[in-house]
Amino acid sequence: MIGFYDYTVILTYISFLSAVSGIFCASSGHLRWAIFFLAFSGFCDMFDGKIARTKKNRTEDEKSFGIQIDSLCDVVCFGILPIVICYKIGMNHIYGMVILALYGLAGMIRLGYFNVMEARRQAETEEARKYYQGLPITSMAIALPLLFVVSPLFPSHGVFVGVLHVVVALVGFLFIFDFRLRKPSVKEVLLLVLIVGASVTVILFSWRGWWNLTHR
Repeated sequence: MIGFYDYTVILTYISFLSAVSGIFCASSGHLRWAIFFLAFSGFCDMFDGKIARTKKNRTEDEKSFGIQIDSLCDVVCFGILPIVICYKIGMNHIYGMVILALYGLAGMIRLGYFNVMEARRQAETEEARKYYQGLPITSMAIALPLLFVVSPLFPSHGVFVGVLHVVVALVGFLFIFDFRLRKPSVKEVLLLVLIVGASVTVILFSWRGWWNLTHR
């Protein structure tokens, strides 16, 4: 079989399968589970690079494949899946669809640019990246669950959807805006995992407020 199937890419493959599951859930109206799969894909992405770097004898082909497959996976996990979720929630008017299309375009541009620059960087150094250039596309796996968990604070579903439009537009713009963002430390990553995990737990098991708000 073509491709690579060692442990360095397993989490990436799992992340992709999680995103496809999320797309199925969102398409059939199971939005809470779609958010769960989005967050789970984000969890996998947080650690796939760290796991890959534990293999010290990776060939150049394996490194290049890892870069490409990670970004292709990210397009689905943090590009397509959030678009489907947001469309099903209420971003289904022309202006919402334009925002979602531009969000997806910005994510694709970012990942293509990242592939070019990361291949150059890895050819020059073995050190782990210390800064992001622009907002990483995986940020939507944090932003959407957190927005959903505070959704009962909004006075109506319409207000919630309006805020959702703004969040998607802003996050998409930051994908391609040129600024440096420090990568989180291991402790900060674990804190993010706990926060998002707690948010997803609330979303899955709290029927009042969130569920009613997003289905009025």
